[in-house]
Amino acid sequence: MTHAFTAVALGKTLTTAKLPPRFWALAVVSSLLPDADVVGFALGVEYGDRLGHRGFSHSLTFALAWSFGAMSLVDFQNTARGSRTWWRLVALLFAVTASHGVLDALTNGGLGVAFFAPFDGTRYFFPWRPLVVSPISFDLFLSNWGGAVLLSELKFIWLPLSVLWLAVALARKILRKAN
Repeated sequence: MTHAFTAVALGKTLTTAKLPPRFWALAVVSSLLPDADVVGFALGVEYGDRLGHRGFSHSLTFALAWSFGAMSLVDFQNTARGSRTWWRLVALLFAVTASHGVLDALTNGGLGVAFFAPFDGTRYFFPWRPLVVSPISFDLFLSNWGGAVLLSELKFIWLPLSVLWLAVALARKILRKAN
């Protein structure tokens, strides 16, 4: 839920454009897509492999390729490829997709995020890691561990992003009235 909330909150703070619901659906999918790499566990892909969890699908390269690919396949309000609006939407999709890895690099567990894959397989964390790492198992998420995850995400993601979103919305309203 937090990755999806982050996509919408970032999108609403980074753009004033009136975008159709299917764009917001794509933004949410984009923010969740990096975790599709967990399918690799069933296929024998090791966590630390380049295609493993928090590997290539969490990289900036993946976010960039996905945002271009998605915008090439989906037309929003007859947006011409290469137009200023098209580039803004590509940038927004990049930001929400890349936000997944950024949030994961703020967690206190796992092997880190391969931000620069496939060029560099090094896994990174940020120096400040306030988020409790989420268990991959749904059963474990329903335990005290899951409660600790939710509490840390509410405190360090939901609350700050909500304040930012509200502040930007109020500033825009004040600026509209001033003009």
